[in-house]
Amino acid sequence: MKSLKERDQAVNWHPYTQMKTAAAAIGIVRGEGVFLYDEDGKRYIDAVSSWWVTLHGHAHPYIAQRVSEQLNTLEQVIFAGFTHEPAIQLSENLLAILPENQKRVFYSDNGSTAIEVALKMCLQYWNNKGQSRRKILAFKDAYHGDTFGAMSVSGRSVWTNPFEEQLFDVVFIDAPTTANLKEIQQQIDVIANEVGCFIYEPLVQGSAGMLMHDAESLSALMDYCRQRDILLIQDEVFTGFGRTGKLFAVDYLTAVPDLMCFSKGLTGGTLPMGITTCTAVIYQAFYSDDQHKALFHGHSFTANPLACSAALASLELLLLPTTQAAIERITQKHRVFAKSIAMHPKVEGVRQLGTILALNWKTEHLGSYFSEIRGKLYDFFLNNGVLLRPLGNVLYILPPYCIEDAELDEIYRLILQALEEL
Repeated sequence: MKSLKERDQAVNWHPYTQMKTAAAAIGIVRGEGVFLYDEDGKRYIDAVSSWWVTLHGHAHPYIAQRVSEQLNTLEQVIFAGFTHEPAIQLSENLLAILPENQKRVFYSDNGSTAIEVALKMCLQYWNNKGQSRRKILAFKDAYHGDTFGAMSVSGRSVWTNPFEEQLFDVVFIDAPTTANLKEIQQQIDVIANEVGCFIYEPLVQGSAGMLMHDAESLSALMDYCRQRDILLIQDEVFTGFGRTGKLFAVDYLTAVPDLMCFSKGLTGGTLPMGITTCTAVIYQAFYSDDQHKALFHGHSFTANPLACSAALASLELLLLPTTQAAIERITQKHRVFAKSIAMHPKVEGVRQLGTILALNWKTEHLGSYFSEIRGKLYDFFLNNGVLLRPLGNVLYILPPYCIEDAELDEIYRLILQALEEL
């Protein structure tokens, strides 16, 4: 009988993978808690939450129960002209823990499309008001997804080069610091009347290499944009649902956005779903007797009842005191380990926020996704039973909240071992 690896190689095309040179995909047959089990019986600690989505661990029984119950009740219904209890309840529960100005929920199916929805809302908002404000601000080195709108507001790179002529123009600015804030404000002043929105990853730019900026400077930049009627899109696809140590990155800020985007941990990693929330002011710009002012956007699986049920269960688990204590425990463990390796000769730029810990491995070509050390690190950890997926020379840990101290200590131990051997 052929293995999963062999069968996979014959039919599948994997993301972010040069299929000719990549090793065969590892066949996973089961997940439980923080662990993944392959077809040969080997166990892996999932130290990156399977691309940052698995909040509470794999095959969580409570989420599985809730999805199963919903599956036997209502699995899908068109969300145009119809609604259902899980979608209403999820919107109510989510809005209750977001900033008070967030009043409406629009459902989609992943992080990229949550971004697309937000961009379309902002551009049509100005169009509905009879104003032409087409420019968009975004951070240099941003990453907001792989669909064309999301790519357009992401930093230009090797990923976007083949599509350069199809991407719309975006004004890219540096992430704010106390040193450069005034310069960024001056840059915005020149074009402020033409700018429709500013989209940003708050506090942590994940795919750029877990780059971090401070809450005070970001809040000041947001306030500056608001004074100039520039709408604010906060991309919490990665940072939402406890990753930064608080429920949302916005909880660190003194300013609030006009729109927010969510996915990844939204359903605890169980099912695909995206959400875009917005203020009443945004919503009212579309609320009209004029049919042409409606938001013409939708997905076949908008507000899918199964995904809504998974998200409701995941949110319940997230708000439990035991989960909040686990987040704090991981945060403290990361903080201690970060301090212990900060002065290592092979390490620089150690940074940590909540359950996110990242470090730069010193190489000749810092920041390159194709750095030779990336493959060596990936293989080293896999061979030792840990799934870590470096971003070039950036090694990071982003575990499910159910991880125990013993598994964290094993990850830390292997990092120290790698520093000595590689």
